[in-house]
Amino acid sequence: MSNRSKTLTKKDVARRVSELVKEPIYKCEPWVASVIEALGDLMMEADPEVRIELRDFGVFEVKKTRAKPKARNPKTNETVFIPSRRKTHFKPSKKIKAILQTPLKDLESPNAASSADKSADLVMSN
Repeated sequence: MSNRSKTLTKKDVARRVSELVKEPIYKCEPWVASVIEALGDLMMEADPEVRIELRDFGVFEVKKTRAKPKARNPKTNETVFIPSRRKTHFKPSKKIKAILQTPLKDLESPNAASSADKSADLVMSN
């Protein structure tokens, strides 16, 4: 059994869209690719910040970071200056956040609960 999480690709998203709109996948793939490319372009063009709000999904943001004048290189222990830069942030919608906050033991999947959840159950039952 692998500890890696399942990786979904653009093709998986296109497959789901094709199921939802009842169109063949070859018609949906260009649309999905275009939407993803457009979101990426909007984020890369941020000057210097941008907020992309998609109702019922979430908010993508490009934010500025502060410069760090006294960061340390752990290899050499040398003090280095790190300039300010931009970073991405995603905040899920209330609906998605509520579903993701459901305890794993309440999900139907037998592999969903982690070992920490099982340990907590053992402690509570004693």
